[in-house]
Amino acid sequence: MIPVALSIAGSDPSGGAGLQADLKTFHRYKVYGMAVVTLLTAQNTQGVRAVYPVSSLQVARQLEVVLSDILPGAAKIGALGNEKIIQVVAACVRKFSFPLVIDPVMISKHGARLLPRYAVHAFIKRLLPLATLVTPNLCEAEALSGLRVRDVESMEKAARIISRFGPRAVLVKGGHLEGAALDLFYQDGRIHCFKAPRIRTQHTHGTGCTYSAAITAGLAQGKDLFGAIASAKRFIARAIRTAPGLGHGVGPVNHFA
Repeated sequence: MIPVALSIAGSDPSGGAGLQADLKTFHRYKVYGMAVVTLLTAQNTQGVRAVYPVSSLQVARQLEVVLSDILPGAAKIGALGNEKIIQVVAACVRKFSFPLVIDPVMISKHGARLLPRYAVHAFIKRLLPLATLVTPNLCEAEALSGLRVRDVESMEKAARIISRFGPRAVLVKGGHLEGAALDLFYQDGRIHCFKAPRIRTQHTHGTGCTYSAAITAGLAQGKDLFGAIASAKRFIARAIRTAPGLGHGVGPVNHFA
């Protein structure tokens, strides 16, 4: 039977991030992809022009209908937009036992806020305890932990703090650090660093979405969490290295990688 994965995320009409990137990644992994839309954006490789959250009722109905028919082997959560959507997503997914990857998308690559500051507490309280894995970048790790995160030592401290909110594991992504692209994995008091060579390119639009989607696809295939992350790390490195160079700004990665 074909593996199935679900993305609960925002839409990027330029195709580089959000649920479009998630579905492309699922397909590349030979996983059947489903998607629940949480917000619409008007964006391209040059920036985000507008953000339009979907109503919480519409999100709830999408989730109810999809999950009553096809149960995924794993799911991921991306941009949610506001506190009401956080509440309905949490209420729905807590009824199920499939692995859940949470990518805490708060600010876009271009600096547009995709989750209001006032909603961060609800995100921490309602969603993080449901997560198999949460995958913050450095800025998101700072927002969740309250620490300044600028090096491996502070990444570890932030991961330990975030783990106290209830997720089974934390992956702090260090893509904005100097040197090798290092991501710090924390689970049950143990640390592991996933490393890849630094790739000098401006074309990194959607890397966080694609990376977390690749982890979700691996979990849907039956990989354990460590194996899913290791596979996804190799995939995102190839996707960045072979980026097609589309658009006039921060272009998308290569989802055919």
